[in-house]
Formats: sequence, structure tokens, C-alpha cells
Amino acid sequence: MKKSLTPLGESEMEILHHVWDLGEATVSEVKERINEERKVAYTTVMTIMKNLYEKGYLQYRKEGVTYVYSAAQEPEKVQSSLIGKLVDKVFKGSPSALIQTLVQNENLSDEERSEIKKLIEKLED
Repeated sequence: MKKSLTPLGESEMEILHHVWDLGEATVSEVKERINEERKVAYTTVMTIMKNLYEKGYLQYRKEGVTYVYSAAQEPEKVQSSLIGKLVDKVFKGSPSALIQTLVQNENLSDEERSEIKKLIEKLED
């Protein structure tokens, strides 16, 4: 089996973002949000949310027969961990190579470029 570049696949990341946005969510609520863009089966969403629980990204509580999911980790912690793994695998552990690639290859707006400069200046203080 081919190992993913990150421990989370695209669908898992999408579902995690929906749960983060909602704070708490049932499978039906997440499915409803995804269905606004494309059709997805209830069982697919349920399986992915169960996998996210098993991986430690989601937690749940039971309300009668319904499972209500929420984040098991802060979004920032998850994002930081995923970026760290990406930097290690793709950029041989060099954060500056990642930043250089982003700045050189992405179509940054003047506003985004200014924001990045401010962040760097803040780090230097």
C-alpha cells in the first residue's frame, strides 16, 4: 500500500475543516455541508469520521443513538504537525525552502505579500 505524504488524506482534511467550522457535528451535518458542493454517501462520511476518531483527531459523545463529533486537538496543533511533516518529507527539513517555494511559485496578492513581510518583521523583533 502506498503511504500518503501526510497522515491525513484530502477527504479527511475536508471533513476535519467542517467539524472545526461547526464546533460540533454529526455525520449528517457534515454530509449536508459536503453535498452543497458534490454528492457523498452517508456511509463514506461516517467511515472517514470514525477513522479520524481512531487517529486521535476527533472525539465524540453520544446523544441517544447519535454520535456528536468535535475536535480532539486544536486546529493549530494539527496544522503545525502536518506542516512539520511536509517540511521534513518534501523540503528535507528546511522551513526556509518551503517559504521560498511558496513566495516564488504562488500568485500572492500585494496584501498577502505585505502580510508575510509583517510576520517576518515581527519574528525579527
